[in-house]
Amino acid sequence: MNILIVKLSAVGDVIHTLPSLSLLREAFPDAHITWVVEESAADLLLGHPQCDRVLISGRKRWIADLRRGRRIAGTIADIRSFLADLRDRRYDIAIDFHGLFKSAVIMGFAGAHRKIGYRSMQEMSQLFYSETVHEDMAKHAVLRYLDFIAYLGIPVSEPRFVIPGGSEERERVDRMLVEAGIEREQKFVAVSPVALWNTKLWYNDRFAFLGDRITDELAMPVVFTGGPDAIGVVHDIRRRMSAESVDLAGETSLRELARLYERAALVVSTDSGPMHLAAAVGTPTVALFGPTDPGRTGPFGEGHRVIRTGIECSPCFRKECDSRACMAGITVEAVFDAVRERLE
Repeated sequence: MNILIVKLSAVGDVIHTLPSLSLLREAFPDAHITWVVEESAADLLLGHPQCDRVLISGRKRWIADLRRGRRIAGTIADIRSFLADLRDRRYDIAIDFHGLFKSAVIMGFAGAHRKIGYRSMQEMSQLFYSETVHEDMAKHAVLRYLDFIAYLGIPVSEPRFVIPGGSEERERVDRMLVEAGIEREQKFVAVSPVALWNTKLWYNDRFAFLGDRITDELAMPVVFTGGPDAIGVVHDIRRRMSAESVDLAGETSLRELARLYERAALVVSTDSGPMHLAAAVGTPTVALFGPTDPGRTGPFGEGHRVIRTGIECSPCFRKECDSRACMAGITVEAVFDAVRERLE
């Protein structure tokens, strides 16, 4: 049996789909499973023990190159190669966990026998499916994706997240922390201050004040994390702090970040991929929410704390806002109290 999973991005959404992968592998141990993902989240899947093949879509890069008239011949060759790899198997089942036109088109090109997607008809995606499942937006994304598994007649058990990587990544993380002054058995609070949407961002001065209080009042080291996009933000936060802190922004892969969060006592984060990664490895999180709904995309599992103001217009799911009142209403005191409570 050949199974195709289409979940392109972002990091948190791919993490939310991992329990569905686990149950598919459990139900079909001899199946060949292919996952199509975009470059930003590919590190979570390459070498995954439950996935036989990962096809990486360079969609964003291809579009940018074509628009700028750059590498046109090479980009077209890359697209053809991707489609050839996609079509080199006859899939018995293809599931579009993404549910948008960009993912549904991939389903169309794949030529699967059973093409399963959501009935919601977002961006006309339903036109590419042979079977549809109701999308219950009242559910958390993890449970919503598991509805596909239930539709296939597979018993749905407690969601399980498998993040690839192990001793090599763990050793590199330990080495980075030791070089930064944190010993191998020493606990710390990890902070992820960035997010893809401007409306999800908190304030650098508040992160700085929070970091100082965690260090001074709780005697706990603070480690700032994030990808290359977090480097400037973390630099600005740390220059505002009076206490010492550790800067690992841009220093870790997603797999290494997972191992880093495993070692942390707690993770403080905006609504972002790192928050979901921390929850997936079982580390308690204090998550700052504004324009989005934690009932749909909050940290999954027990032991987490969501901080939000609950103003009337939240959640609005808007990526731009002049006031950002929902995030402005989150105080340092509220976040610090949640951190202290979780650490105790």
